[in-house]
Amino acid sequence: MFLGEFKHNIDTKGRLAIPAKFRVQLDGGAILTRGLDSCLFLFPKKEWDSLVEKLIRLPLAQAGSRAFVRLMLSGASDVDFDSQGRILIPESLRSYAHLDKKIVVTGLYNRIELWDVDAWDQYKQKTESASEEIAEKLGELGI
Repeated sequence: MFLGEFKHNIDTKGRLAIPAKFRVQLDGGAILTRGLDSCLFLFPKKEWDSLVEKLIRLPLAQAGSRAFVRLMLSGASDVDFDSQGRILIPESLRSYAHLDKKIVVTGLYNRIELWDVDAWDQYKQKTESASEEIAEKLGELGI
């Protein structure tokens, strides 16, 4: 499982070092794609395959389903690690997530998210200020 929050820099070629503790879990291959909230998702190949199985079962006739499948699949890219544990983030994905120099790499159990550091700080601040409301809604769901 992926847990933790790490700050790294993207180099001028678009390469980002993934924390060593995460790389071990990605040795079977990984997929990078657009995420939600203007971040990128990095999935182990096995988790990606499981997600794709669910995505392709979504109803084709529903516009929301088509849009979500397009978001996730059309920008997806296989990831290779170089000898220094870096991945190359394609320009289209860097642009989508507004990734420039400073990046936050977050572990979220079955995936990794890549965020622009300022966007992450704003998201965290907004979420933390609404934590009681979020907890109450999750309580209604039995969590």
